[in-house]
Amino acid sequence: MKVGEACGVFGVYAPGQNAAQLCYFGLFALQHRGQESAGIATSDGQTLTVYKDLGLVAQVFSDASLHALEGHVGIGHTRYSTTGSNRWENSQPANRQVGQISIALGHNGNLTNTAGLSQRYPVESAHGTSDSAVMLAAIAEGVDEHRSDDRGLEIALASTLPSFEGAFSLVVMDQGRLFGVRDPHGFRPLCLGRLPETVSGKSGWVLASETAALDIIEASFVREVSPGEMVIIDATGLRSRFPFPLTDPKLCVFEFVYFARPDSILNGRNVHGARTEMGRTLAREHPVEADVVVPVPESGIPAAQGFASVSAIPYADGLVKNRYIGRTFIEPNQLLRDRGVKLKLNPIAATLAGKRVVLIDDSIVRGSTTRQLVALVREAGAREVHLRISSPPYRWPCYYGMDTSDRSTLIAARLDIDEVCRHVGADSLGYLSLEGLLAATGSDPRSFCHACLSAEYPTDVEGAQGKFWLEEPIIQPLSRQPD
Repeated sequence: MKVGEACGVFGVYAPGQNAAQLCYFGLFALQHRGQESAGIATSDGQTLTVYKDLGLVAQVFSDASLHALEGHVGIGHTRYSTTGSNRWENSQPANRQVGQISIALGHNGNLTNTAGLSQRYPVESAHGTSDSAVMLAAIAEGVDEHRSDDRGLEIALASTLPSFEGAFSLVVMDQGRLFGVRDPHGFRPLCLGRLPETVSGKSGWVLASETAALDIIEASFVREVSPGEMVIIDATGLRSRFPFPLTDPKLCVFEFVYFARPDSILNGRNVHGARTEMGRTLAREHPVEADVVVPVPESGIPAAQGFASVSAIPYADGLVKNRYIGRTFIEPNQLLRDRGVKLKLNPIAATLAGKRVVLIDDSIVRGSTTRQLVALVREAGAREVHLRISSPPYRWPCYYGMDTSDRSTLIAARLDIDEVCRHVGADSLGYLSLEGLLAATGSDPRSFCHACLSAEYPTDVEGAQGKFWLEEPIIQPLSRQPD
């Protein structure tokens, strides 16, 4: 079972161009980051319009809805829920009206101090039951305090952002400005791109969770938004502020393992190349005698290629993916996840029958998907199934934007490696070491968050809450009646 990662964000400031169309294409490139809902907000400088709904990007938008989204400034969002259920009110961009100022926000990540913030900035359920709704309520209060200032939203962000704890990469807009924000640890990625000049000589700027979203609209990569940076884009150009105290960067290492597209670049490193190197290291750490190396598509493919190159065991496709079925991790409950495995993958018996198979996957989280995958390969006639995982055991909850806040659901937290192997039905099981994983990224190993693998949390998570706690009814204690 894979982990779920919270959302893709996209923003454009494109004078003379159709922001909605650019956002639409950008969201297609970020669909893998969230498939529960999608939305776009745009402004023509006067009116801010939002359109969002549950479903995939292609399901949510039509020619008519895109045509109604006018303007040159826009933000977009694809959602996977980590706080708040999959309901329309929690779809994004979230938006608020403060006097004459309209605000829209898209959020990738998860706050760890939502409980305290929600006491100070209460949110009605009509505005959503997520940490993003609480963030927007806090920002809106700041805007209200500075509504007479043309830079009201910028001032509100600069003063409010330091009160947010946890992971947040944000795109925020009002009627005429676009903002990009990355939390001081940079848990979630956010990059900056430049649009090509139009025939009239105008250019523009792009913000996106991944560089692959720049490619689809032919924007050039400029740089990553730095941890702790707030980028402001308006008619005067682009500038930056740093409203947070300086701290150590801690990009989520699972961006390299699974979340990011293989054609994206993180920390200057091609993701596909990093995953291939993970497979090479995995082969050196956990060699095995076998006949064929088979990936679990699609995120297991680069690691399987790397494993095959070092082990000299032939690589072959042994599982066919139904490309019209979403990733299993994005299904928001276990029943849908379990049913989704057989809908998603089908074995190629000609590749597997009678073979000693090395099955390569990127992670085991809850274990149910892996167990079904091993069973599928055996049912196709495999003589042996040796499972190799291109990341370490996932033993600890994540509070920074993955739907794994309940440790009791994590199989490696309950069972040791031999027990996990027996549970999933494999003949052997080997995980990539943490040292091998970090080395494969090509970055400073100190620059990553790997709390889910090591329990080394970069921030205080004592006050972090469960996924649905904002939706739980407040139960008043019954008063004791006299005897």
